[in-house]
Amino acid sequence: MARGWESKSVESQQSDDEPSGKTAQDAEELQRRAKRESLEMSRRRIVRELEAATSPVHRTALENALKFLDDELLKV
Repeated sequence: MARGWESKSVESQQSDDEPSGKTAQDAEELQRRAKRESLEMSRRRIVRELEAATSPVHRTALENALKFLDDELLKV
Protein backbone atom coordinates (compact mmCIF):
# COMPACT_ATOMS: atom_id res chain seq x y z
CA MET A 1 0.00 0.00 0.00
CA ALA A 2 2.80 2.45 0.82
CA ARG A 3 4.34 1.71 -2.54
CA GLY A 4 1.14 2.68 -4.33
CA TRP A 5 1.02 6.02 -2.56
CA GLU A 6 4.64 6.66 -3.43
CA SER A 7 4.15 6.02 -7.14
CA LYS A 8 1.08 8.28 -7.22
CA SER A 9 3.08 11.03 -5.52
CA VAL A 10 5.88 10.73 -8.07
CA GLU A 11 3.37 10.72 -10.91
CA SER A 12 1.68 13.88 -9.65
CA GLN A 13 5.04 15.60 -9.20
CA GLN A 14 6.03 14.75 -12.74
CA SER A 15 2.77 16.07 -14.12
CA ASP A 16 3.29 19.29 -12.14
CA ASP A 17 6.69 19.77 -13.77
CA GLU A 18 5.30 19.60 -17.30
CA PRO A 19 4.61 22.96 -18.90
CA SER A 20 0.90 23.52 -19.20
CA GLY A 21 0.29 25.06 -22.61
CA LYS A 22 3.48 27.13 -22.77
CA THR A 23 4.34 28.11 -26.29
CA ALA A 24 7.43 29.44 -27.98
CA GLN A 25 5.82 32.85 -27.76
CA ASP A 26 5.72 32.59 -23.95
CA ALA A 27 9.38 31.63 -23.92
CA GLU A 28 10.25 34.59 -26.14
CA GLU A 29 8.32 36.92 -23.84
CA LEU A 30 10.19 35.61 -20.80
CA GLN A 31 13.48 36.05 -22.62
CA ARG A 32 12.55 39.61 -23.64
CA ARG A 33 11.61 40.50 -20.07
CA ALA A 34 14.84 39.04 -18.73
CA LYS A 35 16.88 41.05 -21.24
CA ARG A 36 14.99 44.24 -20.37
CA GLU A 37 15.51 43.66 -16.64
CA SER A 38 19.22 43.09 -17.22
CA LEU A 39 19.51 46.28 -19.28
CA GLU A 40 17.66 48.27 -16.62
CA MET A 41 19.93 46.96 -13.87
CA SER A 42 23.00 47.87 -15.93
CA ARG A 43 21.58 51.32 -16.55
CA ARG A 44 21.03 51.92 -12.82
CA ARG A 45 24.62 50.86 -12.12
CA ILE A 46 25.99 53.19 -14.81
CA VAL A 47 23.94 56.12 -13.47
CA ARG A 48 25.32 55.51 -9.96
CA GLU A 49 28.87 55.36 -11.28
CA LEU A 50 28.30 58.49 -13.36
CA GLU A 51 27.19 60.41 -10.27
CA ALA A 52 30.44 59.50 -8.52
CA ALA A 53 32.81 59.82 -11.49
CA THR A 54 35.41 62.58 -11.30
CA SER A 55 37.61 61.84 -14.32
CA PRO A 56 36.40 63.43 -17.55
CA VAL A 57 37.50 60.38 -19.55
CA HIS A 58 35.61 58.05 -17.23
CA ARG A 59 32.53 60.28 -17.36
CA THR A 60 32.61 60.22 -21.16
CA ALA A 61 32.86 56.43 -21.21
CA LEU A 62 29.96 56.13 -18.78
CA GLU A 63 27.85 58.59 -20.79
CA ASN A 64 28.51 56.52 -23.92
CA ALA A 65 27.53 53.36 -22.05
CA LEU A 66 24.37 55.05 -20.82
CA LYS A 67 23.44 56.12 -24.35
CA PHE A 68 24.01 52.58 -25.60
CA LEU A 69 21.81 51.11 -22.85
CA ASP A 70 19.06 53.65 -23.54
CA ASP A 71 19.14 52.72 -27.25
CA GLU A 72 18.96 49.01 -26.39
CA LEU A 73 16.03 49.59 -24.05
CA LEU A 74 14.14 51.29 -26.86
CA LYS A 75 14.63 48.19 -29.02
CA VAL A 76 13.36 45.76 -26.38
